[in-house]
Parts: sequence; structure tokens; C-alpha cells
Amino acid sequence: MIETDICIIGAGPVGLFAVFEAGLLKMRCHLVDALPQVGGQLSEIYPSKPIYDIPGFPEVKAQELVDNLMKQIEPFKPTFSLGERVEKLEKNEDGDFVLGTSDGTQIKAKVVVIAGGLGCFEPRKPAVEKLEDYEGKGIVYMVKNPESFRDKKLVIAGGGDSALDWTIFLANLAKEVTLVHRNETFRGAPDSAEKVFELAKTGKINLLLNANLHSINGNGVLKSVGVINKEKEVTELDTDYLIPLFGLSPKLGPIAGWGLNIDKNAVVVDTFDYSTNIPGIFAIGDINTYPGKLKLILSGFHEAALMAQSAFKFVYPNQKLSFKYTTVNGVNAF
Repeated sequence: MIETDICIIGAGPVGLFAVFEAGLLKMRCHLVDALPQVGGQLSEIYPSKPIYDIPGFPEVKAQELVDNLMKQIEPFKPTFSLGERVEKLEKNEDGDFVLGTSDGTQIKAKVVVIAGGLGCFEPRKPAVEKLEDYEGKGIVYMVKNPESFRDKKLVIAGGGDSALDWTIFLANLAKEVTLVHRNETFRGAPDSAEKVFELAKTGKINLLLNANLHSINGNGVLKSVGVINKEKEVTELDTDYLIPLFGLSPKLGPIAGWGLNIDKNAVVVDTFDYSTNIPGIFAIGDINTYPGKLKLILSGFHEAALMAQSAFKFVYPNQKLSFKYTTVNGVNAF
């Protein structure tokens, strides 16, 4: 059995930063994540996508941020169980928690921190026949390595930020990009929408509005995609890849059965320290909810810092917490 001070469920950016805040207070962390690598959605869905709202970084690539967080927590020597999902959680009579994973790993911890982002998530898929037959054979739901699309013909479907951002990015990489959207206006950022319209105006991308995916064609490998407009006219588009970007469908998974207060697929917390209704269990990042909640990495970092202050009382109940500044003491002094 693995024994630790804090078990963090979720190794995304907020979970990783929680290791840093806990480490400053001499608390050991073990992280569990269903994905095979750290970084959460940043690494799994858009590792090359630029992020603009991290303090001190006018622009930072998603994977670069993850790499920097890993470097930041290295002095605290966290341990990991990756590619495993926490299935069970029980509280012992002594107040410690015992967690069991899908691979049979047992973890004993004084504190549990749920930092699972959106929880277990799956891409929302369009209702098109033969879709599953071509998944991994020309149909992909996320852009992991943009270079794999170099000089290829792409059809991107969607109208949110991801569809707009990847259309803009891949326009300079792919041989041909066609963006298909069911409406005339986009749900994504106005600035991104304006860039897409400009790319279409200058002929750098093809833009099909008021159109939906209609059919998938190929012979074991994707060859073309049928698109239907409001007049019920079907246009056949030759393509190497179809990238449907309709967002993610979040699910809490086993967390929903742990007795936590849940509101609309999120864990309710107290903003004093982001504690849940079960003493010793905290929830930080996109997985939690409270009045005024903003689903930003920045907000999750703040939540991690306050969580660690209260977690200290569970790990060291007989010690007085003495808050220090890293600018004065340095990391190695903690």
C-alpha cells in the first residue's frame, strides 16, 4: 500500500501546482490520473495550443506550462499512479482515507484533494453513420501533434473556441482546411471568429456555414466527408482527416458515489478553503463549483494555495502553521 500525506486525484495543471503548495508546508503528495501522462487536458487535448492568461507569461504553450510545473515540483518528489482511475474511497476509524484504483493500487492518505478537471470526459460526437468505423482511421477528436497534419487535407467541424483556434493554427500547416459549422455565427471568441472570416476571405481556408456533417465515406480509411446545407444539398469533400470539435461531455464517474454534495456535475465547496462536506476532502479546479466560480487555471492555482493551508491541519494536527514567503526563504527552506 502506498502511504502519503495527500492523495491528489488528477494530475492536470491545478493538481500539479497543489503539489508545490503542499510541498512548501512539508506535506508529501501522491497523484492519480486516468490518463497515461501528467498534464490533464493540456497534454491530452491541445499540447501545442498557446495559453495567454497565465501571469508572467504573455504566451505559453500548454505542454510547456505542464513541463514547467513538473520542474517546479521536482524538489518535493511527488509520486504518481498514471493510467489508473480511483474507483473506491473509504474513511478509516482513525480518520485516514484509503483509495483503490482500477489497477488495484491501494493508497492511504490523511487528505484527499480532487483536482480532476471536468472529471471523466469523452468527446461529443456528431450523429453520422459509420463514424465509429473510421475513428483512428481518418477521424480524430483532438489535435495532439499538429505536425501529423502537415500538407494534409482537413475538414474541421464545430463553432467553439477549439474549432476556431485549430482552424487558424492549421491553416498555415495543412494543405487544405475546410471549417464546417451549422450556424452563421460562432460561439468562440469574437477575435478568433474575425480571424477565421479573414482567412476565408483571402482563400486560405474554406468556410461552410449553415452546414452539417452528413456522411462518411472510404474503404477502411477515410476518403471523403459529405456535408449538407439548409437546402438539403450534399457536397462531397475529399479529405485525409475529419476533426469534429464539439466539446467534451464531462462525467464525474465514481466520484458521484462518494457522498459529496454535487451540483450540476460539479463538487460543491466552501470558498474559505475549498473543502467539501466531508472533512479531509477538498476539491479544486474545474471539478468544483461555488458562487462566482471561474473555470480558469489561474483560479485553480489560487484554490490550491488556500486548500494547502487547511490540509496542513489534518496532516499535522499538533503543529502550528507558520506561513512563509518563498521570496525570502527559497523553496529548499520549506
